[in-house]
Amino acid sequence: MTELRDARRVHVVGVGGAGMSAVARLLLERGAVVSGSDQHDAERLTQLRALGANVVVGPDVAAAAAAELVLWSPAVRDDDPELAAARAGGARLLARAELFGQLGDLAPVVGLCGTHGKTTSTSMFVHVARAARRDVGWLVGADVLGVGANGHWGHEALIVEVDESYGTFATVTPAALGVLNIEADHLDHYGSLAALEGAFAALARRTRGPVVGWVDDDRVARLAREIPAMTTVGTRSAQWLVRDVHLERRGATFSLVGPSEAIDLRLAVTGAHNVANAAVVAVLARAWGVEADAITTGLGAFRGAPRRFQYRGRWGNADVYEDYAHLPGEIAATLRATRAVGYERPLVIFQPHRVSRTVALAADFANCFDDATRVLVTDLYDAGEANPDHVTGEVIVRAARDAHPDAPMTYVGALANVPDALAPYGDVDVVLILGAGDVGSVLDHLVRP
Repeated sequence: MTELRDARRVHVVGVGGAGMSAVARLLLERGAVVSGSDQHDAERLTQLRALGANVVVGPDVAAAAAAELVLWSPAVRDDDPELAAARAGGARLLARAELFGQLGDLAPVVGLCGTHGKTTSTSMFVHVARAARRDVGWLVGADVLGVGANGHWGHEALIVEVDESYGTFATVTPAALGVLNIEADHLDHYGSLAALEGAFAALARRTRGPVVGWVDDDRVARLAREIPAMTTVGTRSAQWLVRDVHLERRGATFSLVGPSEAIDLRLAVTGAHNVANAAVVAVLARAWGVEADAITTGLGAFRGAPRRFQYRGRWGNADVYEDYAHLPGEIAATLRATRAVGYERPLVIFQPHRVSRTVALAADFANCFDDATRVLVTDLYDAGEANPDHVTGEVIVRAARDAHPDAPMTYVGALANVPDALAPYGDVDVVLILGAGDVGSVLDHLVRP
């Protein structure tokens, strides 16, 4: 199937989203005529217009009907009027999963997958590939700081954030793959954690070239036992060993010791989770033929990804960081990283993301804030999911108090209530703004540069 490779007129429904805007950019750079629509205007739409795309707010039925190929994100309903117009006009329609399955028709795909850390590690790999002077493209869930936007075309390979949500990666056949971690998520689609693990295993088995896994994660370690060809890396790996880890507030150092060489790495980002991300990227890049010097240079140049433990300013005497963490394991890892670099009194502002996730993982959320001195939980960001039972963030607070009666958690409701709720806690030394929705909007009312 070569629709994505050969189409010259492409329409993207939901083009303002992180993933679909990246695809639109890549196709524009390949020479396609791109149109698109989204429900809301945003900076991404302005940027795409500047590149020559015809993107509008609201449905563009005429553009969809005139396109050869119509792409759409999972957030778009099947009865969308643009999709109906495209069908009537004879266009080929590709859902996001089918689209990802055709990326290999454009260039070899180097994929980074995992329940969390995908954006960070994919951005790291882009830096490494650029340091090695490879002509690569990329599709990432956020802009690659210091390099460019979230999507770019390159002839030699595509560095891709391989997403498991909605089964998106079910048709991807990578040329090389890094596996970061596997945690319970998107169970509304997969039905069970076992099914999710099976999907990761199938992706690894489809990969044509090297597969590298972080085996400090127990589920990735189990995957490595099932797939003996997987190269392992971690603090307990017998192949590539991570040792001498030192974390700082704005950086980290560690050594990678492989079968026949050692690589010393210095990062400008902190946290054990970023050491894990960088270790997988380094070993995968080495297996892909990148020299050690380029790996060292590229990872050293990486300055973080937007909303990934991103320093945002000061509130009173406290540093303020914003992080995309929205799963229990991500939240726990962010808090561990915060403590590891010397913060002693972290306060968390957390916005739950998706109704199904909040309900399914309430008990896990109840136990992931142990390293916080105070947690303020807001109303959830539903991401378009129906909420007939009017679930709120209070579900998490109740679950935490059921498990720990003295849990230092407060339900604050609307984001507008956060500044007043935060006022009594001026003795904290760091504020973490966590979540995958619009919780970052509270920054406008809290921080000074």
